[in-house]
Formats: sequence, structure tokens, C-alpha cells
Amino acid sequence: MLKEYRREYAIYVSIIGGLIILVSSLDILKDIVDFINKISFSTSYNKELVGLLLKITGISILVQYAVTLCKDSGESAIASKIDLGGKVLIISLSIPVISTSLSLLLELLP
Repeated sequence: MLKEYRREYAIYVSIIGGLIILVSSLDILKDIVDFINKISFSTSYNKELVGLLLKITGISILVQYAVTLCKDSGESAIASKIDLGGKVLIISLSIPVISTSLSLLLELLP
């Protein structure tokens, strides 16, 4: 309804609403991160890989938020560029995870 009458304010309401939801879910996210850290310390998994996976998850959440905001404001071209940049960043961060997984797989094969 706000987009029909005051389009310039609609994006601000969308940003503030998204930030309120993000801040309110930080407690849940903190519990999830604590649980993952607890599991990683009790097992023999590489702690750096767990940190990378958490970073990748955070980047994907932030990129999705930015893409949605751009699409809401009518900037689909910028949204697709942000999406592409986020995917490239995630792939570059996941290279150590992929190489460790491949080395473990090669050790298992005869």
C-alpha cells in the first residue's frame, strides 16, 4: 500500500523491517553457532573448516537480503550482479573445504 502512495518511503520500510527481523533472529543464530562450535570441538573435524562454513552461511544470508532489497526497489540488474558476486565469493571461500573433502575421498579409495 505504501508503494502506491509514497514509493520513495517503501524501500526504507523494507530495509528497516528486514533489519528488525535479522536482529530478532540473532539470538537463535548465536545458539546455532554455539551448537556447531560445541560439536566441532568434541570431534576431530578441522576447526578452520567449521569457521569457513559459518562464514559461507553468513555471506549467503547477507547476499540474499541484499538481492531481495534490490529487487524490491526495482533494481533487478544490480540484484543479479550482487547475486553473482556472492556466488563467486562463496566459491572462493569453499576451495579449502572442497580440497579437504577430495583428499579425504582419495585416502578412502584403494
